[in-house]
Amino acid sequence: MDDQRTDSPDLEDDDDTQEVPRSRLQRIGRVAIEWGTTLALIALAWVGVGMLRAPELPDQAPGFTLPDLSGQQVSLADFSGQTVVLNFWATWCGPCRMEIPTFSSFAEDNPNVPVLGIAVDGTAPELRQASTTLGITYPVLISDQATKARYGVETLPTTVVIGEDGAVRSAHAGLMLKPQLLWATR
Repeated sequence: MDDQRTDSPDLEDDDDTQEVPRSRLQRIGRVAIEWGTTLALIALAWVGVGMLRAPELPDQAPGFTLPDLSGQQVSLADFSGQTVVLNFWATWCGPCRMEIPTFSSFAEDNPNVPVLGIAVDGTAPELRQASTTLGITYPVLISDQATKARYGVETLPTTVVIGEDGAVRSAHAGLMLKPQLLWATR
């Protein structure tokens, strides 16, 4: 009879086995909350640092006229009445290259918000090649020193969002993530 008792499950054992999974789930939940909180704080710090490092700009966006990769002159005034994203970048800049898919996707998904990639290095042929290689789907303009200076670009990438009224709505220095770009243009 004792043998039968050891072979049959004990009710207390059933309760213990049910407690172990609950305990594991609680631990997993706590770890997930801790990681989620940590990631949220990192994201907030990322955004904050980018905003702190952003250039000081006047209330109204400085005007410019720059050549695109085919030599056509493009002016900021051409986009009057629209929200415009200016992304200052360089071909050698790793973070610039990393964020290009975000800007390309944004440009395709939001055709009413022009994205202008403003290259601070390279010749038109070099930039055409880089645009193809990197999959840039928005216009690329070739910056001059005056435009770079008027926008206070010292860190790359630098992104400036200009509102429909021509006012600078947002400036960010460093890699920009898709949620930041969506938030800045809304």
